[in-house]
Amino acid sequence: MTRRALSPLWVVGAASLWMAVPGNWVLWRRLAQLGLLQGVEGAAFAVAMAVMIAACLAVLLALLAWRYTFKPGVTLLLVATAVGSHFMGSYGVLIDPVMMRNVLQTDLHEARALVDGRLLLALGLLAGGPAWLLWRQPLAPRSMGRALWQNAAMLAGALLVLAAAIVAGFQPLASAMRNHKDLRYLLNPLNSVYALARETGLPQAHAATALVRVGEDARLAPAAAAARAPLLVLVLGETGRSGNFGLNGYARDTTPELSREALVSFRNAWSCGTSTAVSVPCMFSGFGREHFQPDAARRTEGLLDVLQHAGLAVLWLDNQSGCKGVCDRVPSASTCPQGDCLDEVMLAGLDARLATLDPARRARGTVIVMHQVGSHGPAYHLRSGAAQKRFLPECTAASLQACTREAIVNAYDNSIVATDHMLAQTIRWLQQREGAEGPTAMVYVADHGESLGENNLYLHGMPYAIAPEVQKRVPWITWLSPAWQRERGLDLGCLARRRDEPVSHDHYFHSVLGLMGVRTAVYRRADDAYAACSSPSSAM
Repeated sequence: MTRRALSPLWVVGAASLWMAVPGNWVLWRRLAQLGLLQGVEGAAFAVAMAVMIAACLAVLLALLAWRYTFKPGVTLLLVATAVGSHFMGSYGVLIDPVMMRNVLQTDLHEARALVDGRLLLALGLLAGGPAWLLWRQPLAPRSMGRALWQNAAMLAGALLVLAAAIVAGFQPLASAMRNHKDLRYLLNPLNSVYALARETGLPQAHAATALVRVGEDARLAPAAAAARAPLLVLVLGETGRSGNFGLNGYARDTTPELSREALVSFRNAWSCGTSTAVSVPCMFSGFGREHFQPDAARRTEGLLDVLQHAGLAVLWLDNQSGCKGVCDRVPSASTCPQGDCLDEVMLAGLDARLATLDPARRARGTVIVMHQVGSHGPAYHLRSGAAQKRFLPECTAASLQACTREAIVNAYDNSIVATDHMLAQTIRWLQQREGAEGPTAMVYVADHGESLGENNLYLHGMPYAIAPEVQKRVPWITWLSPAWQRERGLDLGCLARRRDEPVSHDHYFHSVLGLMGVRTAVYRRADDAYAACSSPSSAM
């Protein structure tokens, strides 16, 4: 039987209502939890909210209602609705520009770990069925002139409906958005559309802007220039919860090897962001969290550039999905192109990699950055080897919701044991190199923390202002060889006495420069976490 052709107006209305009502079940659940849907007033607010979302979607679809863009555009919005509802509902995440940046920078290996039966079910129910009906339904043919005025009429009508809904529900809407800032990030799929436009628009706007040079005056302080060339390893951790490190007082012994080393763990350290895409560029920049802007950071040199300006050798090793732009101008290598390697792979062949660096620079000092896969979720069980699985049973399911919280925490804690082992191996490698390289040191700082089901939140990436502490509090561990302490005048005992004082990623840029004895106008001693324990006589 031949289906009767429909005007795009009917499809716009049906698709907008479908995405606004069932597609926003996470929003309705959240409003119910806040008690905003109770009684007649609550029901009226829900209707006004649904109409506002549907009207906004109708505006978008009216702009796409052309012969070759309409059905593909509706389908993409349906898929965005399904995917957004799944991740917001299952993991408690919010979709904002930072989260979209995470999505755009996610590689195939990371994405594969997030695909499970629940996601496929959401795609089938919220996108697959409606899309199947859409593509089977013929649309009434329209001339260009007729399409133009009809689309303009749809656009105007949708804007009028939107304005009326805003006026009708303004008082409860303004109050809800002001008191519960997370609601704006639950408006599905408008949140994804806005975030995508924001993230893809900004880089293009600044693509032609020249790179801003930073720290071109960098040089080694006299005492540093006269000393033996140091070797510093910076281990950039991934998804590290400070509270789950045994060194920081955790009830479980997740750091058995590090606990035998003479080192200091700062227990009150805070991240710049709640995702790799924000924290890594932020901590390697000199902006600090309050002034950090992703587009500005992309156009500005960072810590590794300043180290090179000072004449030091720099090497970036990556066991992750990339350096987020901070290593673009230094020697770098991926240690696990196939994905899912344990972090100790970065130590394999490290002597040979070190030998390839400029000998003139190495004679002044070397900084190696190791970017971990660390405790990257949700597949925490893949981040530890058999020897590190101290806590069982582990969650091995693709969906964290299919596991008990105990199994999730077990898998996560085992990944910390694996990090402990990798850091201990790094220290042993440095100890072996000390005779040839001069004094050695290691600093481990994680990029952000993680939610493991507290308040039904999982993973990370929440907007910083409303993110829980576990996503923002990170480990910061410092190991200094006796030669480093002696020759470079840094008192480990003094650092230990200051281990509970607050530090943050804002200190990282200046602390690394201070450790390497780099002096430049962009260095701020007040933001150097080690400066208070440096000997004045060292003149570093």
